[in-house]
Amino acid sequence: MRDKVKSSTILLREPIEELSEGYMMEMQQRDKTKKIYDVDPYAEVYQLRDNVYGILTQSADGMGDPWMYLIIGPEKAMLIDTSFGIGNLKGLCDEITGGMPLVVGNTHPSFDHSYGNAAFGRAYCHEYAVPYMQQQMNPHIWDYLFDPDGNPIWLNFDREDIIHYQDWEAVGLANHALINLGGDYDIELIHLPGHHAGHCGFLDRKQRLLFCGDVFLSMRVGIGGPRPNMPYNQYATVEALRNEMVLLAKRTDEIDRLFPGHFVLDIRSTVIPSMAEALDAIVKNPGAYHYKEKTPRGFQYFRFVKGLGTVAYNDNSVYMKGKIDIENGRLEP
Repeated sequence: MRDKVKSSTILLREPIEELSEGYMMEMQQRDKTKKIYDVDPYAEVYQLRDNVYGILTQSADGMGDPWMYLIIGPEKAMLIDTSFGIGNLKGLCDEITGGMPLVVGNTHPSFDHSYGNAAFGRAYCHEYAVPYMQQQMNPHIWDYLFDPDGNPIWLNFDREDIIHYQDWEAVGLANHALINLGGDYDIELIHLPGHHAGHCGFLDRKQRLLFCGDVFLSMRVGIGGPRPNMPYNQYATVEALRNEMVLLAKRTDEIDRLFPGHFVLDIRSTVIPSMAEALDAIVKNPGAYHYKEKTPRGFQYFRFVKGLGTVAYNDNSVYMKGKIDIENGRLEP
């Protein structure tokens, strides 16, 4: 076992909110279950439940460090998200599970959650995420991590430790589809759009745990809006997430804790109705933000979520149809 991971941060693109940063520092320094396996020196492994592990890697592109989760069922294991594809994640999962058959699922297609898919051959996601997954099926997806001289920009790591690229299959599932890990151990896919059109969570119905990607973050839930020339764009909005969150809030009694893709984890499910309330307030009045920040593309607006963090949105990311000029309160077609 190693004492620390092989990588080290060079540069952050943005500061990490103090509470989230403090939580991560405390966990990394004090959690007694933490292990770093020789098979993958880029990952910290934490035992969160008897059969559930959190796998933490450092961000390779200067953003928040991503969490992955490994669930061990009666007959199969499931890995949720695959980080950047640096290190031997497949070998790590095999060592933890004793070589059990492994199902891979992605909460969404962002670099830090799915670039490791090529090591596994197949990954399940929400059906709306498939076209976005297919966009990144090429061996050059990691080029942006390096400067013109071939040096890493944000994270110090060995380039030869990037996984070998091979074609893989993105399998789209419908909302509420079940993935069975043996016996009565089912994982339910739940569409949670907004941050991405095809974003989803995975509900461990046996343990009552929701692995929720970037939808319940202690720092900020970003809803950036449609991406040019891509399908299902209307779901990358506050309104789309509000619609699903209202439904999820009615199921809070089925969920005990939330495990997001970054920062604070093991969050009480009481934040689900709080998130639904905040999103609904934005849809009803986008100008009712708590603060705003100027960006190169205009303003970004923030509304607090009780017990969590903030939701960030812009003129183009509120409604499923039409754009709003939030500063002037004018709806555009």
